[in-house]
Amino acid sequence: MPGSIAPSCGPEVTRIAVTEAESAILAALWRHGPLSFASLIEAVKADNAWGDATIKTLLGRLMRKGAVRSERDDGRQRYHAAIERRDYLAGEVDTLVDRLFEGRRDALRVFLDEA
Repeated sequence: MPGSIAPSCGPEVTRIAVTEAESAILAALWRHGPLSFASLIEAVKADNAWGDATIKTLLGRLMRKGAVRSERDDGRQRYHAAIERRDYLAGEVDTLVDRLFEGRRDALRVFLDEA
C-alpha cells in the first residue's frame, strides 16, 4: 500500500496510508511541532503553492486517518502529528521494498551497494 505507515504501538498495528500531498502536512508538523491552523497553513505554503482549502482538506483527511490530532491549548486549537517521522519513513521503505524488490530487503541492500 503506497505511503502506508504503522504507528509505533506494538507489533500488530494497522497501517495508515498517507499520500505524497498529505505528507507535506506531516512534514510541517514534524519540522515545527504543534501548530495552530494559521501557522500550519503558513508552514505548508512555504513549500507548496496550495490554497487554504487544499491544506484544510488534506488536514481533515489526516485527522480522519488518525495521523494528525488536535488539542485545545490556551483557547487555541493546535495540530500535532500523531505518528512519528521514523514510522512514516519505515513504511515508505517497506512500500518501496515490496514494490521494487519483492519484499526482499537484502535485494535493496545489494542494489544500494552496487549503485
